[in-house]
Amino acid sequence: MASLWQIFVLFTRVAMFSWGGGPASLALMQRETTSAGWVTSDEFADAVAVGNALPGPIAPQVSAFVGYKLAGIPGAIAAATGTVIPTTVLMLIMIVFFYNIKDSPTVQAMLRAVRPAIVGLLLWTAYDMAYTVWGVKRLGWDKAFLQGWDKGLIMLATFGILTFTKINPVFIVIATALLGFLLYR
Repeated sequence: MASLWQIFVLFTRVAMFSWGGGPASLALMQRETTSAGWVTSDEFADAVAVGNALPGPIAPQVSAFVGYKLAGIPGAIAAATGTVIPTTVLMLIMIVFFYNIKDSPTVQAMLRAVRPAIVGLLLWTAYDMAYTVWGVKRLGWDKAFLQGWDKGLIMLATFGILTFTKINPVFIVIATALLGFLLYR
């Protein structure tokens, strides 16, 4: 199994090479942790679901979930520390310089290209999670969506509520958890 140092290094690498914040890092985090054989796609989807149900930033929560699976509480601490500390220190250093160069045409040009790439990373994460949630690998696309119509309704309702209302996503997560408790147990 992975050592605490390996856990810390992997999550530091994910944090340092992810652009766009916690949600954007999930694509790289999933790829790295599943490639290492530390979690399955199903386990990663569970970690994201649990992380979204909790307050606070998602990346440290998901990393702690994986770290805990690997090495208990010390693993969770190593993973969350690797996710947060190196980038926080880098941010503290960079913020001093960024305010001097943030309006630079070069920096603005770079950000114009990075922002849509982050959207692509988020879309890939959503696609990969949908693939897992609907069981496409097991059933194939056609059967997965026919058998998972209820999941599609939940997804569309969530999207609609977030798009057309100001309801806090926490309430949606709580409501769907209660719905799952009532319908799926």
